[in-house]
Amino acid sequence: MKKSFDVVVIGTGEAGSTTATQCRAAGRNVAIVDSRPYGGTCGLRGCDPKKVLVGAAEIIDRRSRMEGRGVAGDLRIDWPELIRFKATFTDPFPRQQEEGFVKEGVETFHGRARFVDERSIEVGQDVLEGTNLVVATGAWPRKLGIPGEEHLTRSDQFLDLQELPRRIVFVGGGYIAFEFGHIAARAGATVTILQRGDRPLKHFDPDLVARLLVRTHDVGIDVRTGTQVMGVEGAPGNFRVTAATDSGSEVFEVDMVVHAAGRAPEMDDLDLPTAGVEFDRHGVRVDEHLRSVSNPAVYAAGDAANSGGLPETPFAEYEGGLVAENLLNGNQRTANYRGRASVVYSIPALGAVGMTEQEARAEGLSFDVKQADTSSWYSARRVAEPASMFKVLIEKGSGRILGAHLLGPEADEFSNLFALAIRADIRADALRDALFVYPTQASNMASMV
Repeated sequence: MKKSFDVVVIGTGEAGSTTATQCRAAGRNVAIVDSRPYGGTCGLRGCDPKKVLVGAAEIIDRRSRMEGRGVAGDLRIDWPELIRFKATFTDPFPRQQEEGFVKEGVETFHGRARFVDERSIEVGQDVLEGTNLVVATGAWPRKLGIPGEEHLTRSDQFLDLQELPRRIVFVGGGYIAFEFGHIAARAGATVTILQRGDRPLKHFDPDLVARLLVRTHDVGIDVRTGTQVMGVEGAPGNFRVTAATDSGSEVFEVDMVVHAAGRAPEMDDLDLPTAGVEFDRHGVRVDEHLRSVSNPAVYAAGDAANSGGLPETPFAEYEGGLVAENLLNGNQRTANYRGRASVVYSIPALGAVGMTEQEARAEGLSFDVKQADTSSWYSARRVAEPASMFKVLIEKGSGRILGAHLLGPEADEFSNLFALAIRADIRADALRDALFVYPTQASNMASMV
């Protein structure tokens, strides 16, 4: 059956949901499609369920840090019970999402979408024609092209494990490896992270990453850099991971191997060439309005768009709203990623906001760097956190905050405060004058700028 809409959105994650609901609220006739349960990565397979597990791991870690400082007694993670608790968040979510769309008047469809011409997609027995179409299909673990790749456990599968294996190798040294690795270590697993390059978490400040690596080692996680996985063989509970290093070949015998080597836009089966939509390995090629450079009827947002934004939930939601505004108002808005924050939920968390030193120098900016190890500051010492640092970049003359890099307690909340300061152009001296409530993490900002 052929059906016509003003807007057809492919994907029900943060990007697609934001576009669909905003366009529908403005009176547009909207359809939304997903081949998986409604809700996208963040609510079902990423941010939200991950933070449930991180919360439990933080309790274990804090108890360990406070031993001999007034806290005694044993604690442990009951993994099956923790996964059941996590499911109380994820299991109802797809139904809630779809019911929300229906209530708002968005027509919902289930199945794989495939373009059949420049303005239409096929979903099962239906052909959905749109004045505009939005690709917001998110990302999926990228193909590694190694023997035994089929043995690797995806991050969504890790989040559903009913029992945690004793020995785990993570292939890759990005967000997933450090977040899930820190969780697994606090739950009693032996964790190894194999990173092909010379340092992990390459988008974050190298000095803070180096300090996090010390903390990571201290909790028993073995991080190997310059170690490229060449193949995996065996079966669950008895895998052999072969890796190449500068000194030769090494074999790791483990119970589980987790894919943590990056994600790629999930759009292989969309048949984008049929719609005349140009794309590359970073997603649909878009202009400053997030419109396809080759098909003006198509827009893209989130992980599926080659937009310059990071493949993270806040960026997806922001881009989904930007696409909605441009569809409704005739391409008036352009993307602005200045001061956006990014956080790794390791223990402790690692945050980055705005520019790195390298980026600021590349733009020819003149700036001062304020940095310190803050493990002796009250905020870190009272919770016995040994890995606590900051680095803040302040432009000479203007006093603008160019970037902030944070490691330690509540670095995630801290990052949002710095993001607000950067995007609102709050000068360092004005920020110092505005912070009064003590002792809080936010009050530390006065000493950082």
